[in-house]
Amino acid sequence: MSTQELLTRDAESLYEALNDLVRVYQFRDRGHICCYDVSVTQCYALEMLVKQGSLRLQSLAEGMYLDKSTASRVVNALERKGYVIRIEDEDDRRAIRIQATVAGQELYKTIRSDLIAEERAMIESLSPEVRQASLALLRRLTRAAEARYGERTHSALETVTELA
Repeated sequence: MSTQELLTRDAESLYEALNDLVRVYQFRDRGHICCYDVSVTQCYALEMLVKQGSLRLQSLAEGMYLDKSTASRVVNALERKGYVIRIEDEDDRRAIRIQATVAGQELYKTIRSDLIAEERAMIESLSPEVRQASLALLRRLTRAAEARYGERTHSALETVTELA
């Protein structure tokens, strides 16, 4: 088998493996996150706000790969539930920022803690070397995908350099 044929076969296998992993995670997240009165998308929004602090709606939408109107509906739902508030942007009084409330921060911490406990159980039988190699591979694939699809702030050239 030629090098190109091997690369194509490996790319097909990667495609299948990533699809399987994403599918499992999506269903796992629906089953667990929804138990906490938020959807998976709402949980991702809350996560961004907790990790990055208050954001303008456009930045939140971009970070979640959503259009602005969808992000607005997500924020509206979180606001009704008391997990986020809208605050005045100090840099532009006409603009609004979205900020996680204390209740939102606590909810996110609870969900994250539960999901990390599941991850721990899932990887506990793996050796430390396999765990670290797996993490390194996932991080490299993420950086490569971000560079390929233009979602990263640094250039593709920097990412290629990082991958080398």
